[in-house]
Amino acid sequence: MAKERVYNFSAGPSMLPEEALKQAAEEMLSYGDAGMSVMEMSHRSKPYEAIIEAAEAILRKLMHIPDNYKVLFLQGGASTQFAMVPMNLLKKSGKADYIITGQFAKKAAEECEKFGKVNRVASSADKTFSYIPKLTKADFDPEADYCHITYNNTIFGTRYTYIPDTGDVPLVADISSIILSEEIDVTKFGLLYAGAQKNMGPAGLTVVIIREDLIGDPIAGTPTMLTYKIHAENGSMYNTPPTYSIYMCKLILEWLDRMGGISAIQKINEEKAAILYDFLDSSVLFKAPVEKEDRSLMNVTFVTGDADLDAAFVKAAAAEGLVNLKGHRSVGGMRASIYNAMPIEGVKKLVAFMQAFEKDNK
Repeated sequence: MAKERVYNFSAGPSMLPEEALKQAAEEMLSYGDAGMSVMEMSHRSKPYEAIIEAAEAILRKLMHIPDNYKVLFLQGGASTQFAMVPMNLLKKSGKADYIITGQFAKKAAEECEKFGKVNRVASSADKTFSYIPKLTKADFDPEADYCHITYNNTIFGTRYTYIPDTGDVPLVADISSIILSEEIDVTKFGLLYAGAQKNMGPAGLTVVIIREDLIGDPIAGTPTMLTYKIHAENGSMYNTPPTYSIYMCKLILEWLDRMGGISAIQKINEEKAAILYDFLDSSVLFKAPVEKEDRSLMNVTFVTGDADLDAAFVKAAAAEGLVNLKGHRSVGGMRASIYNAMPIEGVKKLVAFMQAFEKDNK
């Protein structure tokens, strides 16, 4: 007998909508009248071409992606984009601006340094990445080929609440842990990229949204598979794409569309985050280390100040069906990732458990 589903607060791979999982289960042995699973289907077949085309069409609808942007379904995770972005965009000055707001932003900058010059415009490392630096147009290099930000910081629990003004310099953003969770004006960016395993589907798929004028020949020596132009010209079919992950992404996008789109889910996400942050702000035992104005809607970090008590909390929560609350190994504490698929009921159950735990550990 199958175990009752838990509330999974993992930062990724994360909780997925039950509707999408049930539909995938129903179609596991045979997709439509194909007589085979999507897992077994040729990516060149008509049924699969319809799947990937539908996934792109609904993503364009939900995110209001203009026609002069290409949508690419790739592999390699956001970490591959740390290299792919500079290899394709460092073509004029060979310089790029980076804002360092956490571990992944730091890794992205370090990867870029293998291909060009990095200007670290600002960093929030001085306060353990607990805030987002506030910058103006004057802070950026007008000769930079692009400026890179990490929109939401999964480990430290911060997010941008404003879009930096970089003038004519293309803005590039890693939106892995915030894509589809709140409205984003795509036209403010030259390139957006996201690993799918937080809000879009299972691991294995990476989505890139890139303005067409930025697609061209990359720097010398760039492998074919790391060239945006190749993937754009071949409709993400230069090689076998992550077919099943794209299919699951399509199901989740359809679920989100039925929910009322991104504006509707954003309201739910804001309500979920408010429930948890309101408790943390009133708690005697638990504390949220992030500055209020920069708090993430997706990744809520908190601590007790006692590592042993933190561990006891995580263990006790798991016994109650509240799993994967342990903070990232680099920072400790706790982290509740409350992506789109996490229902309000899961957050309320977590808060109720925290209240009980606090009462027992005063």
